[in-house]
Amino acid sequence: MVDRYPSNVDPKTVASFGHEWTSHDQSGLSDAEKQEIFEDYFSLFPWSNLPPDAEGFDMGCGSGRWASIVAPRVGKLNCIDPAVEALDVARRNLAASGNVVFHNATSEASPLTAASQDFGYSLGVLHHIPDTESALADCTRLLKPGAPFLLYLYYRFDNRPPWFRAIWTASEFGRMSLNKLPPVAKNIATDAVAALVYWPLSRGAAVAEKLGARVDELPLSYYRDKSFLTMRTDSRDRFGTPLEQRFTRVEIEAMMTRCGLTRVHFSDQPPFWVALGYKA
Repeated sequence: MVDRYPSNVDPKTVASFGHEWTSHDQSGLSDAEKQEIFEDYFSLFPWSNLPPDAEGFDMGCGSGRWASIVAPRVGKLNCIDPAVEALDVARRNLAASGNVVFHNATSEASPLTAASQDFGYSLGVLHHIPDTESALADCTRLLKPGAPFLLYLYYRFDNRPPWFRAIWTASEFGRMSLNKLPPVAKNIATDAVAALVYWPLSRGAAVAEKLGARVDELPLSYYRDKSFLTMRTDSRDRFGTPLEQRFTRVEIEAMMTRCGLTRVHFSDQPPFWVALGYKA
């Protein structure tokens, strides 16, 4: 267990995610939906270029949702998370995976040796760290030269119209209030957001799509074919987390380049922004 957090960690955010993955352990997520969302994130990943029995890492593994699909494809997977509660959930969810090693650690205090990993990924994690670029540099340091790294950071709606960005700005006031609630109250409140906002808007987009409308620009249209479990998990993630940062595509590419990643390219499909780079 991490008994002293290094400087580049927000303890309140770590505690929030520990509680989130304990109460939202993803055990009810269907294999089909998990695979569908996994492919949204990993569409760029160069599986065929990995060496035999590749060893890699999942930085901020949470419940082990993505690790459960990655582990059968590789030789060894290191699951790293600063929240001991999250690792407990991941251990349960990955109990059948004999090639997974769990590390209660942060990005800057990882026990892995520098330049030892054949691949790495961090999805929806580094924007919850005070210095995102420093955390990204920590991840890059672990990679062998030429190894791929898959990154997902919250976008700053740089590919959206002004009215869309205005809606997000208004929603920030809700997040700043909800993330201060006690854990149980926070779950109740974010579940209410999922039921009263995510569900009707996403299902409305689904109806509009069936009627022939283009719905990609509509808020929360990404969830039009997702379960309520996914909505309540993402609502908890979005509105219940104390520290959240957002970046434009240009900023992410520049940050990845400064951290020693080359051949950076992005997925043009949601969620935004997913990017892949290779250790120089």
